[in-house]
Amino acid sequence: MRLRFIAKLSLLHLLRSWRTTVVLSFMVIFAVGALVFLAALAIGTNDAMIRNSIGLFSGHISGTNILPGSDTSLLQVEGVEHVLRRTEHRFLLWTDDIFETVLLMGVDPVQEKQSTVLWKKSVAGRYLLAGEEAIFINQETASRLQVEVGGQVKLGSRPGEVLKTFTVIGIYHTGISQLDQGLAFCPVEVFPKPDSPINVAVFLHYGTPTKTVVERYRELMPSATFKDWPEFMPDLKQLIDLNFVCMAIVMILVFVLVSVGISCAFLIFTLRNMREHGILKAMGILPVDTALLLVTQIAFLTIFAALIGEIAGIAAVALFSESGIDLTTLTSHNQYFSVSGVIYPRLTLASLLPSPLLAVFFGLAAAVWPAIYIIRKSPADILRSV
Repeated sequence: MRLRFIAKLSLLHLLRSWRTTVVLSFMVIFAVGALVFLAALAIGTNDAMIRNSIGLFSGHISGTNILPGSDTSLLQVEGVEHVLRRTEHRFLLWTDDIFETVLLMGVDPVQEKQSTVLWKKSVAGRYLLAGEEAIFINQETASRLQVEVGGQVKLGSRPGEVLKTFTVIGIYHTGISQLDQGLAFCPVEVFPKPDSPINVAVFLHYGTPTKTVVERYRELMPSATFKDWPEFMPDLKQLIDLNFVCMAIVMILVFVLVSVGISCAFLIFTLRNMREHGILKAMGILPVDTALLLVTQIAFLTIFAALIGEIAGIAAVALFSESGIDLTTLTSHNQYFSVSGVIYPRLTLASLLPSPLLAVFFGLAAAVWPAIYIIRKSPADILRSV
């Protein structure tokens, strides 16, 4: 039997039983459309976690152990948006007889406000201004020193040795322990020890591979240490990988269930049309052609339904891709959403391709049971049972 004839006969069978075709197609359309949207939402969630984590303070790439006096403008290579230079040193901070050890960072307030959002996490006061004799400290340190905005704190290497007296201009809280414990900021112009080690936070243009930039940096400054965000935030990298694994498991489970439904429905569909299959076999149609007829019918149904589901999923993503989905109330205590709880679904090949491909694969697998049932029946048995 020619393939063209089998294809034509399959389409006629589907059109003749259009109600059954519509019901079965709806299962595939809904599954594909929903999973395309969920995959895009999962990618958008990953984007939001990365954006929140790097945008708060660290940047895409962190550079440490840079020698004092180094020209960090060399790091402004292709693909880099901003390079934030920070000088740091550990000091003793005190008020009266209360002492706290802090890691003080000298920063450029203007650049920090352009690239990071740590300044938005102020719970009292405001952020730094360039050149002012002021300090921006975390809430925990301020509580231990029993100091408020406008209060004075002394800074030095040891008790009694005062290098600077700062005014507390602002107090912040991020909800992230690394930033909320023992960290303070002042303008780089008033940093007590300008010859201290230099750190940098590098922010990249969208789509720039971090590994490529890190390798370039290691060539430019071999003595320094450069890490991209998957290296210095391995917990976030693992969480993103886990999201992909969970999404893959969900897709497989959904289409396993859909394929079982299609298989059962087509078996019923086949039993209802047993007379036609018996006549075809009596006419001399080979068993393999009978099986191919069923496989072609299911293939046409799943491919057509998967395409419609893909379009529906793309439309759903387009609906929310600009406005986003605000999950702030569900992420207010999550460190990976400390900046914003808005998620923007994003379409990629990873969200577009797996769902329709799995639909077709499991749809074809669903044809095995009905096909075996028909192949095993002889024409006489079929016609006798009708």
